[in-house]
Amino acid sequence: MRILYLGDVVGRAARNALINRLPKLREELRADFVIINGENAAGGFGINEKITEALLAAGADVITTGNHAFDQREVLTYIARQPRLLRPLNYPAGTPGAGAGLFEAANGAQVLVLLPMGQVGMHPTLDDPFAAVARELAACPLKEMADAIVVDMHAEATSEKMAMGHFCDGRVSLVVGSHTHVPTADDMILPNGTAYMTDAGMCGDYDSVIGMEKDEPLQRFTRRISSKRFEPAQGEPTLCGVLVETDDATGLAKNIAPLRTGGRLRQTWPEF
Repeated sequence: MRILYLGDVVGRAARNALINRLPKLREELRADFVIINGENAAGGFGINEKITEALLAAGADVITTGNHAFDQREVLTYIARQPRLLRPLNYPAGTPGAGAGLFEAANGAQVLVLLPMGQVGMHPTLDDPFAAVARELAACPLKEMADAIVVDMHAEATSEKMAMGHFCDGRVSLVVGSHTHVPTADDMILPNGTAYMTDAGMCGDYDSVIGMEKDEPLQRFTRRISSKRFEPAQGEPTLCGVLVETDDATGLAKNIAPLRTGGRLRQTWPEF
């Protein structure tokens, strides 16, 4: 089967481009299952019900989030009604929503999606993401209860993301990083068959500072003064992600390739 993962959607321009492009993109790539990280889709901070439903209607199967999961307050009640919107797996007990789910792909396969969030440089008080992932994998092993497993590792540190990749190697189909909004060049299949990429990058305008209009971030860096809130850049976005093809017999990866289309970045298209 083919799994398409698209990185953090930042703001209205990226959101609209993705909604318009996704049906054809899914068809062209023959994707059986689509995951989108949508935690920056609402004005750069969080996601809401209207945007979630629009992304699902456009062809997403699951929407993941991250540290901005609850920036839009309505999500606190909406996420309990929408199982296809995930918040981080290792949030404390009692947090609304779920950080994992088993979903049906277009080809009938069962796909387990996990959303651990890192501790290094982010949320050191969160539960251990490795222990949280281990519990989910023990409860729903690859090729016993799930035909494919995807781990969206939402983290700041590349080391923590890489460690999660090796921790899951041979037990999941894909470990892909999100949060830093910059695509990395290390798409590969790990020794035991898990596809890996440290960060898929964002769906957003790269004439920016990680998706935000440049003036305010530059002022904060150069003058240490905050004059207004960050605003998403509204130029032509690059849609960034990764496509993985799995072996139906094992659930492990056969192929992985980055996807970058539109906007300023060098374009890449999966060849398999």
